[in-house]
Amino acid sequence: MDTYLQRLQDAITSATLGMDTAALARHPEGKWCAAQVLEHLYLTYAGSAKGFERCLQEGRPLARPVTLKERVATLLVTSLGYFPEGRKAPERTIPLGMPAEEVVKALEAKLTAMDQLITQCETRFGRSTRILDHPVLGPLTARQWRKFHLAHGQHHVKQIWRLRGEA
Repeated sequence: MDTYLQRLQDAITSATLGMDTAALARHPEGKWCAAQVLEHLYLTYAGSAKGFERCLQEGRPLARPVTLKERVATLLVTSLGYFPEGRKAPERTIPLGMPAEEVVKALEAKLTAMDQLITQCETRFGRSTRILDHPVLGPLTARQWRKFHLAHGQHHVKQIWRLRGEA
């Protein structure tokens, strides 16, 4: 697995280690529980993987030209690791209620599958090629996609640690 995504997997494993189903389901009113956070991450990996699969099936990158605003946003997230608080999750990444034990098992496999697809796209289209559009950051290279998922995942890992502390 790529080093960025391995760091992400290690952070998720560390944050959830020893959490039982009840701990994964606990949350303050109006906030997601750890299981929902994990399901959200799972859904982002699944969505990204689907996009990379489309690129491979079509035999070309599906990225459009990047704007200046997107370049700045990408720099903040993928180079500086800044992930803004309070942004609402896109509709397709909102948890639907996947059982906690199922999402914990499925998460690593989905992250690994996404990593393999990113690697295939990177090999096929080139390291510096913007492969696929992110809904907010715009067109990203394979490396930027990995760094996005690391920054996004670390943002949510902090939430899981807070939830553990509140228990």
